[in-house]
Amino acid sequence: MNAHQIATAQKAVTASHDGSMAFAQIVGMLIEAGFEAYTVDYRRNRSTYYLPDGDSVDIDLHPVDDSVAAAFDATTIEAAVREAQTHAPSYTYAGFCRNIKAAGCAGYIVSLSGRRVVYFGRTAELHVEYFPQ
Repeated sequence: MNAHQIATAQKAVTASHDGSMAFAQIVGMLIEAGFEAYTVDYRRNRSTYYLPDGDSVDIDLHPVDDSVAAAFDATTIEAAVREAQTHAPSYTYAGFCRNIKAAGCAGYIVSLSGRRVVYFGRTAELHVEYFPQ
């Protein structure tokens, strides 16, 4: 992995947190840098960015203090995703993280090549969201 790719992964984390880029912009930036996927792990407070050759880089997330709830609520997770997609003025990534952690989301996998996000709970419940067309 080269320095540009590592910097791009770091920029993705920072831009998500500070709201300087929308999800679609971040996805485009990561694809352009050659990434095929990334994961967000709320229990480790870390994100991992993957290249097609298997190389990866871990980036620490900005802390969101709330813990992951035991019960997985896909309906609440879906509602948080819809709020993010509307670019509501009140939307923040930190708020999104708090909401889905409270709904039992332990993390998610973003498949850039598969154009989907898989949200997962502590006992491996799943909710899949496809990228908007």
